[in-house]
Amino acid sequence: MTLAITRKVSPRFNECEITHIERTPIDLNVARHQHDEYVKTLERLGCNVIELPEQPDLPDSVFVEDTAFILPEVAVITRPGADSRKPEVDSIIPVLSSHRPLVNVDAPASVDGGDVLVLGKRIYIGLSMRSNMEAVEQLNTKLETYGYTVHGLQLTDCLHLKTAVTRVDDATLLINPNWVDTSHFAGFDLIEVDASEPFAANCLPVNGKIIYPTTFPKTQQRLAEKGFEVVNVELGELAKAEGAVTCCSLILE
Repeated sequence: MTLAITRKVSPRFNECEITHIERTPIDLNVARHQHDEYVKTLERLGCNVIELPEQPDLPDSVFVEDTAFILPEVAVITRPGADSRKPEVDSIIPVLSSHRPLVNVDAPASVDGGDVLVLGKRIYIGLSMRSNMEAVEQLNTKLETYGYTVHGLQLTDCLHLKTAVTRVDDATLLINPNWVDTSHFAGFDLIEVDASEPFAANCLPVNGKIIYPTTFPKTQQRLAEKGFEVVNVELGELAKAEGAVTCCSLILE
């Protein structure tokens, strides 16, 4: 069974880190409702959901994706780039250790899970304000025994690599070509976001369906035209914290 790990929204969510968008007030009740519906969507798609309790003093902790990334062989515990987020990994370690051996990213490396795109045995890390080349070099060494190679990619005007490109299936990526160079992904079928929807490149494949926000109908049509079945969620309040559909869960298959 597919396992999804999520975390409830912190009461201090309005104090979240903001990098590339203008800060606007977040309605905490609406954010919690939207997150609850996201969790229910995961359950409807066949996931066994482990929902962790809120972390009152960690505003961004709902975005569990940034604390780790999952490989078939191991779970990699990250070292988030923002100092305010580094304590988030402490409570994810005991949860993941029940399901995978752990590999830890150590200082001076820093990497957010949102900057990590796993495509088979190639792992791409966005070189962002949150993730650095030390992480690329360190993970190349630590994951070599499992056959992985790790590559750093430059980003433009976005927070994380998975703001610019995400996996749709083993052969297909959803991408904003203005934010990451498409030449890195030769051999993949690339679905480009509609130019009017620059933040539309983040999707979450789960059990043959694609979880996708309601906000980007033009890009959603492109997914549908390629034969993908989209399941919509509303995450407008979480998007005010630069969140998206991959950010709110860790998926273990």
